[in-house]
Amino acid sequence: MILLIWTVVLVMVLTLFFRQTYSKFSKHGVKNLKIVPFFGNMLKVFLRKEHFVVEMEKMYKQFPNERFVGRYEFIKPMIVLQDLELIKNITIKDFEHFLDHRGFTDDSVEPLFARNLFSLKGQEWKDMRSTLSPAFTSSKIKLMVPFMEEVGEQMIRAIKKKLKESENGCIEVDVKDLTSRFANDVIASCAFGLKVNSHTDEENQFYEMGKTASTFKFRQMLLFFVISAFPGLANILKLKLFSNETKRFFIDLVMGTMKDREVRNIIRPDMIHLLMEAKKGQLSHDEKNGSNNEQDTGFATVEESSVGKKTINKVWSDTDLIAQAVLFFIAGFETISIAMSFTLHELAVHPEIQERLAKEIKDYDAKNGGKLNFSSIQNMAYLDMVTSEALRLWPPVLALDRICVKDYNMGKPNPSATKDYFMRKGEILSIPVWSIHRDPKIFSNPNKFDPERFSEDNKHNINPMTYMPFGVGPRNCIGSRFALCELKVLLYQILLHTEVLVSEKTRIPVKLAPESFNPRIDGGHWLKFKARK
Repeated sequence: MILLIWTVVLVMVLTLFFRQTYSKFSKHGVKNLKIVPFFGNMLKVFLRKEHFVVEMEKMYKQFPNERFVGRYEFIKPMIVLQDLELIKNITIKDFEHFLDHRGFTDDSVEPLFARNLFSLKGQEWKDMRSTLSPAFTSSKIKLMVPFMEEVGEQMIRAIKKKLKESENGCIEVDVKDLTSRFANDVIASCAFGLKVNSHTDEENQFYEMGKTASTFKFRQMLLFFVISAFPGLANILKLKLFSNETKRFFIDLVMGTMKDREVRNIIRPDMIHLLMEAKKGQLSHDEKNGSNNEQDTGFATVEESSVGKKTINKVWSDTDLIAQAVLFFIAGFETISIAMSFTLHELAVHPEIQERLAKEIKDYDAKNGGKLNFSSIQNMAYLDMVTSEALRLWPPVLALDRICVKDYNMGKPNPSATKDYFMRKGEILSIPVWSIHRDPKIFSNPNKFDPERFSEDNKHNINPMTYMPFGVGPRNCIGSRFALCELKVLLYQILLHTEVLVSEKTRIPVKLAPESFNPRIDGGHWLKFKARK
């Protein structure tokens, strides 16, 4: 009888708790999808029944006339923005109210992953952004193109060797694996000054650590949401996204490289050198007139705001510098390989686009005597159109987030609402990049791969708030120039030497794998390569 009474009490308490928790939006006139107690809107994602973007799309399409809607990550409420003017206000005009991202982890538990530029908050983020911003100007990226080219050449040698050994002159390639190895070797060279060839030494430690640190599989995805929804519990339990082995690897790699360079007086124009300069306070913007002198690497390039152009003389700790190196590694490994693999998929599915791009690449290659340089990357118009469209259709970052740091009046959620909605300090909002990029009211026939959207005649018609593969506002991606340059170097070298074809294993239409938080094709990114004549 006592057990029954306590069971009834527990059920009543939980019922009251969930009713209170999940009534936040409804009592303020903010619409949201139906929830499942404890899971909120995350049940199908949790059970790996569908990818995260499916639920995002469902919400975006079900409430087309709402300026913003609500969703629940387990028991944590989140506002999802849908109105472009509101997105502009929050990310640019009223940026100081939404200064921060939510962090992946707590700096008392995992400082190497909580002290990076993405996770830092408030004034510390501003100071770090200003410190690092000079490292990502076009003049700095230009010096890294030869390293990218060298990595691309060793990739092409590996592909040609396999083509030569094949019976029919064709090979089947998982291009997600191929581009991950390319991205890994570029980061090894451009960030750490290491010579790695992941196409021949397939299980090298650098590549294995890259996969471990940057691939958000189900365990990391679940931990991320748990840490976000229950930060107090996560701190008590000392929940970590990354292993001690991964942590030790990065500490030894960065500190060992810095120490070796100081002892041997080695200067190499890569990220480790730039971090060493930042630590000494000797890293500064070298463009006299800012963006007027700066060559961009494409339409998708995001500009640095005034926040990143201030002079900072702050002394950073070794942990802070290692944390930035870890961020370069993770961002450079996974997000760039996602963009590369989906771009190659679209080129295989659309051979007429591939052939037009291959012709442009051949012409530039002949013009420059077979040498790739930054000027070529910047001047190839159709290459930029293709990459811009691939980043629209397949943005590597599916949604942006911000934390409210000062109470903010969001206005009315819809025309029929009777009162304004106020976001409170500490609450989270999300910007559904994937859904905006595929909104038929914004981009006609949005699921079609059409580089002509970004032609000289058309690109001026694109509202900047509808195209954000590298984010928007002062908290945009600091590495957009590096990422675009790397993506274009890969396409340049692959299409110069090979044709990329659909194979029997190519998934058409694409379905995203539900077990990954990152966009990946269910069944793999399989394509066929053959030597270009």
